[in-house]
Amino acid sequence: MKVLTAAPTTKNPPEQFTGDVWLDPIAYPQDAGQTMVVAKVRFAPGARTAWHSHARGQTLHVTNGFALVGTRDGTVVKAGQGQTIYCPPDEEHWHGATPDSFMEHLAMLENTDDPATSTTWLEHVTDEEYARPATAA
Repeated sequence: MKVLTAAPTTKNPPEQFTGDVWLDPIAYPQDAGQTMVVAKVRFAPGARTAWHSHARGQTLHVTNGFALVGTRDGTVVKAGQGQTIYCPPDEEHWHGATPDSFMEHLAMLENTDDPATSTTWLEHVTDEEYARPATAA
């Protein structure tokens, strides 16, 4: 058995996020036989990711507050505590907190054989894209 230890809380880079976002790793690969990545991600009000995609998809489970998740077709979904959203492989999406509350979610994804290709980061979400009306998950 191998025990996985997590690094301390880190603030996410502004190249990939708008606003204040913190990451607490829960599980991350220690060797080639492990591929699952799990992290607790905390967003300040209005904070969000840049557009991005995951080669093998991503599951988001909201543990506190309300999340917004947007896709390139203009859809924005609002999910609350206890709700889970799945973003399929290679779907370009963004996620973040609503403008008026903190939000926390568990982010779960599987790395590819080359972890550098597991997530593709793109341009920042515009204020107009972030402000689109959301539907309930």
